[in-house]
Amino acid sequence: MAAESKTIAIALNNDFINNLDLSPASTVIEQLLQDGAASHEQQLRFDINYELEPGDPRELSEVPEVRLWFIRLDAKYPWLPFLLDWKAGEFARYSAMLVPHQFSSKEGIQYNPEALEIFLMHKIFILGDWLKQQNIPSLSRLKSMAQMLGYELEDAFFEIF
Repeated sequence: MAAESKTIAIALNNDFINNLDLSPASTVIEQLLQDGAASHEQQLRFDINYELEPGDPRELSEVPEVRLWFIRLDAKYPWLPFLLDWKAGEFARYSAMLVPHQFSSKEGIQYNPEALEIFLMHKIFILGDWLKQQNIPSLSRLKSMAQMLGYELEDAFFEIF
């Protein structure tokens, strides 16, 4: 019988972000780890209430303070994509916080190709090791993560490491 999936939201505001305060995320993530990470796969999302000046056209992933907060979070929990709600776009938004990109009105987000490839390979290696430590099958999860960023990885690639 499959466990019922529920989304868990982490609320962020200007104070948390400007002070690089990870406590809202750490409190939730540490509890999920105690409960067993495998049972919380793809359940986490961020409710970001970061107030910009009126008329500021930037997306949150273009705001240096917001990006810096996510860089700090990623440094502490580099395997976090496992917990993010991919279906709700959390992995894509998380990637945008960490990978240089530009927005195009016609094509949407355009990542720097080399930076995206480095980010993906970094995450593949980190998550591959972390999933093995957690005794969680990794191949299909890692291939799915790569596909979300536009990459097809062959099974043979995973046999190397």
